[in-house]
Amino acid sequence: MTRTFSLTCLRNGEAVPVASVPLLPLEQFLQDIIDATDRGWRVASCFGVPTDAGATLWCLMAAPNDGLLGLMRTEAGMAFPSICRLVPQLHLFEREIAEQCGITPEAHPWPKPVRFHHPFMPSRKGLGGKVAGDTDYYRVEGEEIHEVAVGPVHAGIIEPGHFRFQCHGEEVFSLEIALGYQHRGVEEGILKGPHPKTLFQMETIAGDTTIGHTLAYAMVMEALGGTVPSARAEIIRAISLELERLANHTGDLGALAGDVAYLPTASFCGRIRGDFLNMTAHICGSRFGRGIVRPGGVGFDVGERQAGELLDRLAAASDDLENAVGLLWDTQSVMARFEGTGKVSQETAREIGLVGPAARACGIDRDVRRDTPFGIYGVSPVAVAVEENGDVFARAHVRWREAEASLHFVAEQLRQLPAGPPVTNTATPAPDSVAVALTEGWRGEICHVAITDGTGRFARYKVVDPSFHNWTGLALALRNQQISDFPLCNKSFNLSYCGFDL
Repeated sequence: MTRTFSLTCLRNGEAVPVASVPLLPLEQFLQDIIDATDRGWRVASCFGVPTDAGATLWCLMAAPNDGLLGLMRTEAGMAFPSICRLVPQLHLFEREIAEQCGITPEAHPWPKPVRFHHPFMPSRKGLGGKVAGDTDYYRVEGEEIHEVAVGPVHAGIIEPGHFRFQCHGEEVFSLEIALGYQHRGVEEGILKGPHPKTLFQMETIAGDTTIGHTLAYAMVMEALGGTVPSARAEIIRAISLELERLANHTGDLGALAGDVAYLPTASFCGRIRGDFLNMTAHICGSRFGRGIVRPGGVGFDVGERQAGELLDRLAAASDDLENAVGLLWDTQSVMARFEGTGKVSQETAREIGLVGPAARACGIDRDVRRDTPFGIYGVSPVAVAVEENGDVFARAHVRWREAEASLHFVAEQLRQLPAGPPVTNTATPAPDSVAVALTEGWRGEICHVAITDGTGRFARYKVVDPSFHNWTGLALALRNQQISDFPLCNKSFNLSYCGFDL
């Protein structure tokens, strides 16, 4: 007889009463996660809510093919058995729970701080409380093994992160990535919200993903308040999300060209990225889209004249981008550096839970816009680009094919904007409820989970940026590679430091 696992099933952007989520015995909770992942489910979020006796553990899982999300919870004391050896995608989640809740994942293979901060309950010790980077690092022993430490301060004007390489000559045996230098206490600051500043915090979780994160927050608030945005608002949101994708994919393709010293594409894409950013600014006045997405709809409408101007700009940028990126694929010296570099196998990608272009480049056909659709994507799907090789070329080519799909999608939506109000007033969040929202940011899956107390305030608000899933992928991509390939591999993932360092 096949054993079933216990989940409350819900759709993306839906809220349910907390009481409807099964409270499982700890052993069953952990076994159900193992069973679900064995059947193709994936961990979208796993987190703890501190209690006097320990913590309530929550797990949100995504079904492999029917658009369902599954939610379950359990009560844990001051310790719980680690299962990340059986479910590797839980590795960072378990460490984060230990740090935030001050409880111990027993037998965890590498129980280190994630962001180097104190637990939510100050009386507990946890893993944090140290200065970022003040920790032990994995070491490879042996003759001629040497260690290379990079960062957290880098040569360029970029965010801080520390990379510790174990090398034999130029070959990398192991890369360990330490973050936490930009920890801002975002999740802790949201508690008892929503506050007047909460919306602005959402816009700056990861500055280059303003639309992606703010849209997830708006979906959470709409689910808790029973609000349905107009079709016009949903289309403007989707246009903004795809413009954000276009700007960042264009910038990354140019940066990848720069990393192999191919200046024509690097120069062109730098300028074209600015064109896409300026299209977003044409809607709301902010190149990063601040102010566009609001709970209940959008903060800025798109008039008929604006839509026409955006279509003209989009057509020009599309032609320029095709010419600039086409140079990459036609240049053998570029392909020689891209192909076969920084490869991640499909099996590894599934085990560690990669999302977004990094997953699709490994042959994993996964995209929130299609698999758990939200907004207009339920009736106007976007083509999903998948490559097989899992190398730098695959990650770059997925970005280009996604950009092509986004260009077509934005043009189509601009031509058919329906009538309707740009914003609908939202109601007070429902008490004792839990809401989930997933969006497909340009890096991949963004997941927000909100739990309200008896007054409708946030008892817990959990954010998972796609970088949280994907940093491990970058570390594994460097194994058995030349250390000189690190900048190229790093840019092919282009993950967020601040999106991780919540």
